[in-house]
Amino acid sequence: MPARGKWLWTIAFVILAPRIVLAQASITGTVKDPTGAVLPGVTVEAASDALIERVRTVTTDSTGQYRIVDLRPGSYVVTFALAGFNTYKREGIELTGSFTATVNAEMKVGSIEESVTVTGESPIIDTQSVKRQTVLGNDIVTALPAARAYAGVMTLIPA
Repeated sequence: MPARGKWLWTIAFVILAPRIVLAQASITGTVKDPTGAVLPGVTVEAASDALIERVRTVTTDSTGQYRIVDLRPGSYVVTFALAGFNTYKREGIELTGSFTATVNAEMKVGSIEESVTVTGESPIIDTQSVKRQTVLGNDIVTALPAARAYAGVMTLIPA
């Protein structure tokens, strides 16, 4: 190959190499409910074998939009999840070059689950003895129409 041809290939590589490196795809879209209202706070996961980390996760903003950037070319599965809604999954999204795939989702209301935990304690009961003790205060003893001596008060207590 002539020297001039080598220089042309070198120049072409230097000019095109940054574009090849920066050619990263992305997935973007909006998440709504069946009424058309946007859903903020939805967890959006893009999963692919092309990714080193296998899954890239973002959350929708206050306008229900999301953007997953710097994705490698390959086949992706996008999953949308939010409490109170059914999980929505899109499979077979092919990304090549610097392609931006628009994947919008409509999430349907799922079953709303609520759990209630009731805790309580039983009253403390003495199961070893059947006797009952009561303390009579001085004001009760003075209000009795009987003798105020111990013997007189004991006759008023049921046996």
